[in-house]
Amino acid sequence: MSTQIDKQPDPNSHFKKEMQTRHIVMLALGGVIGTGLFLTSGYTVNQAGPLGAVIAYIIGAVMVYLVMVCLGELAVQMPETGSFSSYATRYLGPGTGYTVAWLYWLTWAVAIGSEFTAAGILMVRWFPDTPVWIWSALFAIAVFLSNVVSVRLFAETEFWLSLIKVLTVITFIAIGGAAIFGLLQVQSLQGAGLSNFTREGLFPTGFLPIAMTLLAVSFAFSGTELIGIAAGEAQDPQTSVPKAIRTTVVRLALFFVGTIFVLATLLPREQAGLVESPFVMVFELIGIPYSADIMNFVILTALISAANSGLYAASRMLWTLSDQGHMPKRYARLSSRGTPVNAIVLSMAGAVASLLSSVFAPDTVYLALVSISGLAVVVVWMSIAASQIAFRRQYVANGGRVEDLHFRVRGYPWVPIGAILCCLLACVGIAFDPEQRVALYFGLPFIAWCYFVYWVTRNKRAERLALAATVHSSGTA
Repeated sequence: MSTQIDKQPDPNSHFKKEMQTRHIVMLALGGVIGTGLFLTSGYTVNQAGPLGAVIAYIIGAVMVYLVMVCLGELAVQMPETGSFSSYATRYLGPGTGYTVAWLYWLTWAVAIGSEFTAAGILMVRWFPDTPVWIWSALFAIAVFLSNVVSVRLFAETEFWLSLIKVLTVITFIAIGGAAIFGLLQVQSLQGAGLSNFTREGLFPTGFLPIAMTLLAVSFAFSGTELIGIAAGEAQDPQTSVPKAIRTTVVRLALFFVGTIFVLATLLPREQAGLVESPFVMVFELIGIPYSADIMNFVILTALISAANSGLYAASRMLWTLSDQGHMPKRYARLSSRGTPVNAIVLSMAGAVASLLSSVFAPDTVYLALVSISGLAVVVVWMSIAASQIAFRRQYVANGGRVEDLHFRVRGYPWVPIGAILCCLLACVGIAFDPEQRVALYFGLPFIAWCYFVYWVTRNKRAERLALAATVHSSGTA
């Protein structure tokens, strides 16, 4: 984490405004629909029970809605590439903005490395004689080029990758729903069916597991905030951002809750957390041929899509840190096509470092990185809600009319307060789960470290400025 302070970059260097509404919607959907839904959704059903899992995802959908409308008010009023980091800097303090940027960058750096590894492993299913690292390297090069060449190429690539995932989820819900209501024959499993919701009682594992799974649910919904980052490169943010937020939140709620309902109905709770992919098992029960290969391809596109959008988000956070003077100015330079090449390169290097730590230090360094990134999403969401409260207060205090906002939070201040409380509930829930508690052990010290580094850096900068002023005044005299 650099502590070097440089002068601000050339203000004439700016991002291209090439993203359309469809790009922003698919960017958010693509950032959310991934392995958290395709692979680990069965874990939530197993831990919280069928009804508890549905409730957990409903709470997650409500939470992401509350956060996104807060982000919408900020992003439409101030469409900036730095997004929630810039808002936190402006309304919560530069130390908070600095911390939020590093938390978010680390989240994606860790994710990108793991996505490349998982993608390589999936390819071995079809090409067993090829080393994993070759496929991982090829996917890394493809994602790197998608981000470096132009924003337009990145947006189009992400659109089509996300479309595959969206169509898969829609197909899964439609076929699963038909099976549930007897329109399709399905191989029955003991403990499956609508009676699955009452077979062991409404809450077979109790109420606490619902709160304990909220962090996993929040992580599954993470990526929607990419809309705020993309607002700085949107062609018409005042039109596209509100539309993207409404469209994305509604679709995500239907996709996630619908998917969990199908899984909770067709899979026995005891088996839901044991299968490699609940999607594959459901498709096989319904009798769809080549289910494993189909889902292998879909999950592969999900991994590449997540790495693609993750590199985009991570590079924009480094650009923001450089733009704010917290990193060398070279990371805020843009190519002739409007891409922050240096920030992209450093973010990719961070992903590779994370990947190597998973091989050489899986129980120490990598464990800490994964734990911090898991908590970071919830912290970032809280910062968005808190920034909206501070923005609204300042806006009104300076004579602004709420009615003049192009997109405003209705139900203020209860909406941002509700968002913060939901995020806090997720943090409280993991404190009771021994397996997830490690996120607090590593995450909270990392947050404190970010504030400490910012404080030290700020003081050193103030000392240099004071010394320069003293020298200047002495020379003048």
